[in-house]
Amino acid sequence: MYQQRTAQPITESANNKRTVIDLNHDDDDDWLPKELQKPPNQCQLTPQELDEEFTRILNANNPLAPQNIARYNFKEKTFKCSPNVDHLVVHLDISGYLTFKNDVNEEKSVKPVQEEAETEDKATNTENGEKENEKTETTEQETSTEDGKVNTENVQSEKSPESETTQDDTNAANNSKNPFNFSERALQTFNNLSRETSTNTEPPPKNTFSDTVTQWSIFDEYVKDLAQKEKANKEKAKPAFGAKNKGDDHTLELPVENHVEDVYYRDPELKVSIKKIERMTNQNTHDEITQDFKYWDDVADEIKGLKNGNARLLPLWKFVYKKEKKKHVTALCWNPSLSDFFVVGYGSYNFSKQGPGLIACFTLKNPSYPEFVYNTNSGVMCIDFYEKTPSLIAVGMYDGTVAVYDLARKTELPLYKSSTKTGKHTDPVWEIKWQKDDLYDHPNFFSISSDGKIIQWTLLKNELQKMDIIVLRNDIELSIKMEDPKKVEVETEDANIQALINKENKEVAAFDYASGSCFDFNSQIDNVFVVGTEEGNIFKCSTAYNKQYLMSYEGHQMAIYCTKYNKFHPRIFLSASADWTIKLWDHDYDKPIITFDLNSPVSSIEWSPYSSTIFAAVTNEGKVYIFELNEKKYEPVCEQQIVKKAKLTHIRVNKFEPILLVGDDKGNIYSLKLPPSLRKHSKEPRDEMQKLEKIILITSGRMPQNN
Repeated sequence: MYQQRTAQPITESANNKRTVIDLNHDDDDDWLPKELQKPPNQCQLTPQELDEEFTRILNANNPLAPQNIARYNFKEKTFKCSPNVDHLVVHLDISGYLTFKNDVNEEKSVKPVQEEAETEDKATNTENGEKENEKTETTEQETSTEDGKVNTENVQSEKSPESETTQDDTNAANNSKNPFNFSERALQTFNNLSRETSTNTEPPPKNTFSDTVTQWSIFDEYVKDLAQKEKANKEKAKPAFGAKNKGDDHTLELPVENHVEDVYYRDPELKVSIKKIERMTNQNTHDEITQDFKYWDDVADEIKGLKNGNARLLPLWKFVYKKEKKKHVTALCWNPSLSDFFVVGYGSYNFSKQGPGLIACFTLKNPSYPEFVYNTNSGVMCIDFYEKTPSLIAVGMYDGTVAVYDLARKTELPLYKSSTKTGKHTDPVWEIKWQKDDLYDHPNFFSISSDGKIIQWTLLKNELQKMDIIVLRNDIELSIKMEDPKKVEVETEDANIQALINKENKEVAAFDYASGSCFDFNSQIDNVFVVGTEEGNIFKCSTAYNKQYLMSYEGHQMAIYCTKYNKFHPRIFLSASADWTIKLWDHDYDKPIITFDLNSPVSSIEWSPYSSTIFAAVTNEGKVYIFELNEKKYEPVCEQQIVKKAKLTHIRVNKFEPILLVGDDKGNIYSLKLPPSLRKHSKEPRDEMQKLEKIILITSGRMPQNN
């Protein structure tokens, strides 16, 4: 703040001080010295600080503009946040108007503002004002004499302001707008279109066309469209390589519904990109579960051990296909080469409520929706992957049909399918298993049904070949002891039965067919397998003998739901039954070694791929049981409730990762992580075999053999 000081004597200190120039001062005060006044508390800055530059960037964004404006989207039928925010702020808005002036008014235009200001300044001086008044009077008299009029009113208007206002009102009234010659100037200008962020885009291409529409032209178009649809359906209905035509099977089948995909989803490159984005979003959604799957392990499990029965399974993802939520999970199978890929079969165990089935292929990378979906005409009962070609799956259905699907093909039609003409089961197919290729390198698999037949299916070039392996019968003694299969050479099973009856001294024998429910092949002896029946009997059979059993086992009182051979020991297998028990067998002995009572029907069992002494089971109460024979021989080391008010139907263990899958009768699949104590294994398979062999010999009362 600058102030003027009083007169002081001039000294050297005063001359050295900085002076400023004050514009509002008189010329008589120029001789006084000037001094810059500073407040006492002013901050003192160094020259470097004074020379420092501060850059500030100004933008046109309004900080007070709302960022969360929601508008209704009529296309998606939901409210969405608007990305476009208007940052324009109007500080002053005055509506103006234009007045039309005639030529007469232009002659009598008002003086400029500068001339009015000069006249006002000169009016302050009395001497100059009198001279100007005389000049104006003389000019007015000269103009009045030339025009023939006396302009005394102009003289009065200059002298008094009131007379000026009255004169302007009279001129405005006389010079009003001509209603017959009116033009609005605002309409003669070009109005620019408003441009915003939302409208600043290129317009879509447009095309104008016209045509005359008649009734017969509409009819012709419908006929053309119908012909194109029929042609497209014929191309889709062409049989695949090795498959049979639909006309060969005269049974009534429901049409398979094709996928309804959007146009953008048909592009293969775009489809892959969308799947990657979907997996990334799901991984972010289930990030905590993914972290637990990769890194979390229960430390207390290693400290406490398994003897106290404190092992716990960690729940991970839940897989649900909402369209088939009301159906039962009737099949589960891991892919033999991909650690995160598995297949689920949907059907129904309620025989009075049967309908179409479904095959859904899930991956751990996307728990929200299956990767592939295949609709079937009948409920799916069993599924198995072909280990040599992991894209092939064999499927058994409720109507007795077996089919082979190729996941690498972009079609819902099966690669092979059995029919009544080529031969099929007459009852539901409960189990299906791939085996090693035959002598001609043809893939083949086996199936078992309630009709008592075990059939081998061979995949030839153009057809699915059927061959009956064995027909199950309840009369064990007659089928084994009464006849030697090498002496009786009869081609068909009916002829064989008749020959046995005739050679039995005309005794009446009842050959009752047994209803097969499950079977499993030996992991080391290819042609040996055990079969479980609905009557509670277990038979050991061989593909080399189709007229007798190798051995029979009696121990269960109700239907057997599952039989599993041990993956490390060639003689040991498990059986699960509806009589609430699991039995451990040595296939060389007809009596069970160990019996486990779970107080509920056991629907499925599975050996661990890591250890020969660990197996898991699920019951109708919704519980999972895990047994470790090396720690506890008769009690489970883990008993965990997975679901309530639901029945668990199947269990499968992943051989690559410590994960097991559990399916229930409401269409849900649960993934669980095994604790570290349940995934320990020996370095060599022989050690696992010896460990189990020792437990079996001690439990059965026999001493271990010294090798």
